[in-house]
Order: sequence, then structure tokens, then C-alpha cells
Amino acid sequence: MKVAVKTLDDAAAGDIDLADEVFGLPARPDLIARVIRWQLAKRRQGTHDTKEIGEISGGGKKPWRQKGTGRARQGSTRSPQWRHGAVIFGPTPRSHEFDLPKGIRKLALKTALSAKQKEGRLVVLDAVAVQSAKTKDLAKQLGKLGWSSVLVIDGPELDVNFQRAARNIPGVDVLPQQGANVYDIVRRDTLVLTRAAITALEARLK
Repeated sequence: MKVAVKTLDDAAAGDIDLADEVFGLPARPDLIARVIRWQLAKRRQGTHDTKEIGEISGGGKKPWRQKGTGRARQGSTRSPQWRHGAVIFGPTPRSHEFDLPKGIRKLALKTALSAKQKEGRLVVLDAVAVQSAKTKDLAKQLGKLGWSSVLVIDGPELDVNFQRAARNIPGVDVLPQQGANVYDIVRRDTLVLTRAAITALEARLK
């Protein structure tokens, strides 16, 4: 399929052919949901922890004698019934990662790209190089284009000035093509790809 290409100044810059096997697939929200869950699970620190009975300090002495007090029998103040006592079956440090087949991850990425194309939220730029690294100048440019929530994916090498200028603009993410992922594509309203990014993504996903 042919898609128009423009510049950062919103001028026409020809067109480009997009591969149907990467940008023309049917919607698969189930795959996208699986991969997003996999990505977010990998990000979790898993450092939550509670103390078991052996980790509570004190409580070595029996609080009161076994019989004759009229109270329930107790062996230690470290028991879970006591305030500041142990937590039974509480969370412990662990990894939340799980395996997901590479084929599913690849197909979900192609599906996410196809969904943006189908919704009309895919924009192709000739390049994203700027002369100045000033955030204010780039924010004005993006405002004229109407991009408030946008993911920009460039080729293997990012333009340093563009990357620096975009760093402090809320709602704007910039990634090299090797960092393209389902979660970042879905969470932004507009997806912007450069010619270099399309070439690299098609070579990687075909």
C-alpha cells in the first residue's frame, strides 16, 4: 500500500510503499493484550516482602502459662494473631517474568503497526533531524502538526538534537527502530515512522 511521506514542516516529500505483511494484517487485540502483559510483567521489580515468623525479632518467651489464665493459649508474640507479628503466606521477593514465544511477540508487533495504519494514526516522515536542540522550538513544530501524544520511531541511529529536544516534552516518546515495541505503540495516539525506520522494521519483521 502507498502512503504519503511528509517532512517535519508538514511539506509533501513523496510517498512510500508499505509491506502488507507488516502493515496490512487484521486486528488481533488478544495478541496485543498478551504481549503488553508480558512486557509489564518484566518491568515489575518484585521486591515486595513480608516477615515470616522466623524473621520477627523477640517473642522467645511464652507470653503466659498454658492453663489457668482464662485466655487463649499462646506460645509466642511473633505469631500472626499478634500485632507486629508474622504474616502468613505473604509476598516474598520474586521475578514476575514469564516466557512468551518469539513468534507471538513478532506477530503482535506487526498487528500493532497494522492497527495504527488502519486507524489512520500512522504518519511517515522523511527524517526527524533538527538544527536546534531546543525543546521550545520542537514543541511548537509538533503543536502545529497536532501531535500531543506521539511515538516517534527513527532508524538505528537517532538524531541527537531531536532526541534532546523531545526529551522534556510530555506525551512524546522517541525510540530507535530496534526499540519498537507493542506497549509504546499502543499507549500513544499517533505513531510516526521515518523512511529509515520502515526499511529496518520491514527487514526485521518480514
